[in-house]
Amino acid sequence: MADVFLTQKGYEQLRQELDHLKTTKRREVAQAIAKARAMGDLSENAEYDAAKEAQGHLEKKIAELESKLSRARIIENENIPSDKVYIGASVKLLDIDTQEESEYMLVSPTEADYTQNKLSIESPIGKALLGRQAGEEVDIQVPAGTLKYRIVSISRS
Repeated sequence: MADVFLTQKGYEQLRQELDHLKTTKRREVAQAIAKARAMGDLSENAEYDAAKEAQGHLEKKIAELESKLSRARIIENENIPSDKVYIGASVKLLDIDTQEESEYMLVSPTEADYTQNKLSIESPIGKALLGRQAGEEVDIQVPAGTLKYRIVSISRS
C-alpha cells in the first residue's frame, strides 16, 4: 500500500480521532447493543440490528485509521524547498478575474478539508499549483470552468 503523507498536526488529529473511536465510541456502541439485546427476541429486533450495523461501521473506520497511521510519513518542512509550492505549503493566491485573495494549505488527501482552507495536492487546484513559484500565473481547469490565479506568496508553518 502507498505511503500516506501527513503534517505533524494532521497525524496528531488522526491519532486523537482513533483514540476517541476506540474508547468513547466503542463503549457507546457496546452499551447500545446491550440495551437492544435486553429487549428480548433478537430475530426481529430493529434496535439490535441498527446497533450491530453501527458497530460494523465503527470497526471499519478504526481499521481505516489504523492503516493510514501505520503508513503515515510525516512531512518535515526542512526537507522541502520553501520557494516553490509543495505539500505542506501555505499559498496566497490572487484571483485575476475578481482580484480577491485567498490562502490555502496544500495537504495530502487524508487531511484535505475545504472548510479549513486545506486543499488536497490531488485536487485540480493542488495539482496545478505544485512546483510553481511566487509571481507565477496559473490557469486551472475545474468542473465549473477555468480559474486564473497569481501566486502572491508561499510560506511554511
